[in-house]
Amino acid sequence: MRPVRRDRGVYGISVAAELVGMGAQRLRLYETRGLLEPDRTAGGTRRYSQDDLDRLRRIDALLEAGLNLAGIAMVLDLQDENRLLHHRLDQRQTHDHHEP
Repeated sequence: MRPVRRDRGVYGISVAAELVGMGAQRLRLYETRGLLEPDRTAGGTRRYSQDDLDRLRRIDALLEAGLNLAGIAMVLDLQDENRLLHHRLDQRQTHDHHEP
């Protein structure tokens, strides 16, 4: 049995909203504001991944910390960039380590 990919959209909006304890309208608002981008089926239905649910929980935590949506967008962008840079560094170190 293969593990489910964390970035694969599998949850409909109502299930995703329930899993993170938010209303579906908030999920739509966050998408409109560019805070997340769920997958879409061929018919246009939103599908949320485990990564999306984690992101929604981070948004909620940042709201509770007092940030507004514009500030949250900046923080999330920086976190995404930081994660990408760490991934590239890890790949580089692995590649350099295996060279003769």
